[in-house]
Amino acid sequence: MMPSAEFRIESLVSQHVLDSETSFARAFKEGRPFRHVVMDNFLTAGFCESISSQFPDFRDAHAINENEEIGGKATREKVRTLGDAFEQLDDLVRHPEFLALVEHITGVPHLHYDPYYFGGGTHENCDGQDLDPHIDFNYHPVTSQHRRLNLIIYLNEGWQEDWGGSLQLHQDPYREPDEDEIVTVNPSINRCVIFETSEHSWHGFERIALPDGKKHFSRKSFAVYYYTDTRPPDETAEEHSTIYVERHLPRRFQAGVTLTSEDTGEIKRLLRRRDQHLQRLYRDNQELLSKLNELRYSGGGTRKSMALPEEVPTDLKSAFRMIQVLRHRVAEMEASTSWRITAPVRAIKRLISGKY
Repeated sequence: MMPSAEFRIESLVSQHVLDSETSFARAFKEGRPFRHVVMDNFLTAGFCESISSQFPDFRDAHAINENEEIGGKATREKVRTLGDAFEQLDDLVRHPEFLALVEHITGVPHLHYDPYYFGGGTHENCDGQDLDPHIDFNYHPVTSQHRRLNLIIYLNEGWQEDWGGSLQLHQDPYREPDEDEIVTVNPSINRCVIFETSEHSWHGFERIALPDGKKHFSRKSFAVYYYTDTRPPDETAEEHSTIYVERHLPRRFQAGVTLTSEDTGEIKRLLRRRDQHLQRLYRDNQELLSKLNELRYSGGGTRKSMALPEEVPTDLKSAFRMIQVLRHRVAEMEASTSWRITAPVRAIKRLISGKY
């Protein structure tokens, strides 16, 4: 569906953004730890209010997490079904005038809007949710175009920094926090963030910890991702899915510290997440190995002669690459500082559970 002929970008995007695109372009280019820009009062006040009022209710059916459980994050990708304000928003983010604005600010030409909103749309995160530092998948699963930019508009009236939930941009989340360059952005209402997606655009958000009396609040945002048909060779990598880095232990964990109930809860939560992450990695690895064996050997699952090199199908080559990526990710996790520090705790946990 194409935007209406009556579309006027000035009625949806605030005038100060349109007047300041050159300064925003400079800010994007100079952004640290990787290229990004933060723009406040991005949409016109009335349009932002309309979107906020039509933001969809949290529903369990839209909150199934990676472990196939009902979690604290709900997403909606069918944006145009959410109301006329979201229809206008969808018209906006795909319109040639808006694409030209984003291209000028970011310096990335020939952008393509994603009509599938794969991974995008509306995002709502409840108290206790966070998002580990990660880099995004780098190719669109349907079009195979290169993922280049994330554009996020936050919709949180009166959000306080000490509530958590702030976007964090990392230089290298594998480093200890004191060695990592981290830029923090509060998810205030009508704040737009655009950042490049690359092999080093590590980002996530800190755990939401709402105070008593505010537990019914949630972190709301709208996201759309932009793609290009080509990409500079020095920025191009093998295809991969989203790659996460488990968070380090909080800085308060030092030698001699006496653990509080909050501390033990934090340790258990981190261990549980690592266990779930490892289970997914090993499960995916096993599925790939099974597919690999199915492709490698002919005839009813029995181990017969290998296919000749020139007969190796593309699927097999992709499986080999994915297995290498998974093995590399597991090795990185097990070599991380936080993984080593928590080794005694995991050992005690296994001893208590009788799983030695």
